[in-house]
Amino acid sequence: MTRLVLASASPARLGVLRTAGIDPVVRVSGVDEDAVAAALPPDTTPDEIVVALARAKAVDVAAVIPELAADCVVVGCDSMLLVDGQLQGKPHTPEVARERWAGMAGRSADLLTGHCVLRLRDGVIVAESAECSSTTVHFAKPGPDELDAYIATGEPLQVAGAFTLDGLGGWFVDRIDGDPSSVIGIGLPLLRRLLEDVGVGVTQLWRDARG
Repeated sequence: MTRLVLASASPARLGVLRTAGIDPVVRVSGVDEDAVAAALPPDTTPDEIVVALARAKAVDVAAVIPELAADCVVVGCDSMLLVDGQLQGKPHTPEVARERWAGMAGRSADLLTGHCVLRLRDGVIVAESAECSSTTVHFAKPGPDELDAYIATGEPLQVAGAFTLDGLGGWFVDRIDGDPSSVIGIGLPLLRRLLEDVGVGVTQLWRDARG
């Protein structure tokens, strides 16, 4: 049976897959994302950057799963928010999160999520497919007290763009144009197409409902 390996520590991505009927094996990559991005050519587009990061994560995990490599697909993802032509990842500190929100409150930005799917057979990558999804996020204007309270929760510090759609940050998103699962971190419509590209039907990966 083909297993899906999620090359990510993101509980949000894991939650999307589990809700959609897939119980993946989770393996976290050791990729230095800053180093990967720095090594890309200067003219690399934002779409290409997030795809390159997603692929680096998938390749890294594919090399360290001998117990699954007989027949599996490895999925890597990377999300960043594109604001005024600049990619924004995780802010990590309250100060940076506050600065990010000052620049995006009441405005729109594009959440880019790179996806890479590798098909492994007998430890060898036999097929791969990768693409970026883009969803426009229209942000509300949280009041000063609201923003203080949100940042104090710590949630925006460890997520791309300093917000979530499926958590507390959802209160401060007016609407989106595009795929909500992609904003959460892994786009189901795109992932289904990428799986098809490498010869795996998504229904093959669903948990047996009779359990």
